[in-house]
Amino acid sequence: MHSPFRTESDVFRAVLLVGLGAALAVAIGALTDAAVGGVIAGVLVGIAIGLVLRAGRGSLPDDVEIAPHRAGMHRILVLANETVEGGELIEEIRNRAAGRDELELLVISPSLTRSRLATIASDTDGARAEAQLRLERSLRALRDAGVSAAGATGDENPVQAAKDALREFGADEVIVSTHPPSRSRWLERGVVEQLRSEVALPLTHVVVTGAGDRVA
Repeated sequence: MHSPFRTESDVFRAVLLVGLGAALAVAIGALTDAAVGGVIAGVLVGIAIGLVLRAGRGSLPDDVEIAPHRAGMHRILVLANETVEGGELIEEIRNRAAGRDELELLVISPSLTRSRLATIASDTDGARAEAQLRLERSLRALRDAGVSAAGATGDENPVQAAKDALREFGADEVIVSTHPPSRSRWLERGVVEQLRSEVALPLTHVVVTGAGDRVA
């Protein structure tokens, strides 16, 4: 069965909306009778659930803004964390670069907060710093392999991070690099499938083995 909750953020929003609806229903019920309060509670909770389900369906491909770029230039957006250091991804990028006169590569490293509680507590600076370190290691690995690339950190939600990047970096294709299914949080969350359904660009999923901890 399809779940509308793709990320921890979705779950948090659902709980918040339902909680607010219930609180309003209790407040209104206190001013009226129990029957009216019950009806209002059902309506408010139903609206909250409907909003969450609508958000969970995602947007249509043509809703994603993709910046234009100069003709003749081929651009690739790479969404990854530590897996950029894996040989499989570097080999895939080399294959893409072969035979192209002009190629631009942008690596996006999402900031990975470990929990919703950490986000609420504004403990995001540490996640950004970790993402920046992973990005620097990734770009260094690519340079060592003879591949020139730029990079940036992004939103904690990898799908949102990719969309944000595409608004500035008009890619021709997207490469998503993850650990194998047994180790990948992104695969658990359906990141690859969501990107395929919401971004109207060719997408390649590269599985990298033996690169670091269970992150992407």
